[in-house]
Amino acid sequence: MAASILVIGAGITGLSTAVALQRRGIDVNVAEARADTASGAGISIWPNALAALDEIGLGDTVRDAGGRVTAGALRWRDGTWLRRPHGERITRALGEPLVVIRRQVLTEILAGALAPGTVNHDLEARKVETAASGVRVTFTNGSVREASGLIGADGVDSVVARHLNGSLQRRYAGYTAWRGVATHPLDGDLAGETMGAGVEVGHVPLDSDHTYWFATERAPLGQRSPDGELAHLQRVFGSWAEPIPTLLAATDPADVLRNDLYDREPARCWARGPVVIAGDAAHPMRPHLGQGGCQGLEDAATLAGLVAREPDLPTAFSRFVTIRRRRVAGIVRTSRLIGRIVNLRPAALSAAASRATVLVPEAVLHRQLASIAARSAFRPTG
Repeated sequence: MAASILVIGAGITGLSTAVALQRRGIDVNVAEARADTASGAGISIWPNALAALDEIGLGDTVRDAGGRVTAGALRWRDGTWLRRPHGERITRALGEPLVVIRRQVLTEILAGALAPGTVNHDLEARKVETAASGVRVTFTNGSVREASGLIGADGVDSVVARHLNGSLQRRYAGYTAWRGVATHPLDGDLAGETMGAGVEVGHVPLDSDHTYWFATERAPLGQRSPDGELAHLQRVFGSWAEPIPTLLAATDPADVLRNDLYDREPARCWARGPVVIAGDAAHPMRPHLGQGGCQGLEDAATLAGLVAREPDLPTAFSRFVTIRRRRVAGIVRTSRLIGRIVNLRPAALSAAASRATVLVPEAVLHRQLASIAARSAFRPTG
């Protein structure tokens, strides 16, 4: 068993990895560059990630803190159904409902499960060095931490990923995403997505009084709406079918988040010796399948199981790469493909492609979704 492991990054992947390691009796510390990691609107925790959380010991805590989605529907912007909701569609296909939870609440649950003093903020990694005894990380404030092993969970712009791979270029995907929380309940039959030509809106219940929503639209890189993001969204989506206009009207403009979406050059090397990367540092993906954070949770449970089982860290990390690279590769490709279809130009092509999804048999969709997000899609390793 490793004497100590240092995790870089206190996001969902970093915190859940630290929890999973501590619960197996492994000494772990987390270094985070930001002073405050409370951010984000909501996140969907699909059954595959709930299975990973069960492995970590926090599944029921997360289930109790969020809203449930059992069906899932797809509509066109005028309210016509592309796929009508069917009672327990998600439960039947995936093994249980998906859970929608505020990102901040999920972060608090994960951080609260760690021993006091595990997470240290205001520590931005600058340099990683390896030696026979383990790893040495130098931070921008001049401090140094040493450990037997290093897990880079520091996101798309990961310092640890660059240590393993050199420069990793990002490319703007051509569209942007907004997220927010509306103080308004959502009819369970409307949980899902509403599509338009080159645009989409997703809406799922957070609890009995709040709805998490997101939207995407093609836009120039770095653009911001001069009169506010919510005002822009109300112009674009204000004439769409309910509940979208009502959800936007029930959202605090100050809480609307806007993020341009990027593809990053694949990380060829995920692990070398006592160093490994996980989550977005290893396999960033577009948000269309809702699997970014979910795959980070799978990474966490898998890493902890292998570290506890294998004879040394290099062996555990090498096995992690073999197992996880195969699992996430198809998810990354599929999420990118969906994004390209939604954002086809001219917009009429996007509209035709989105409407054509109605022709895909329900059983085929269930099989594809189950391979990604069912409880059985995550397989514990230890």
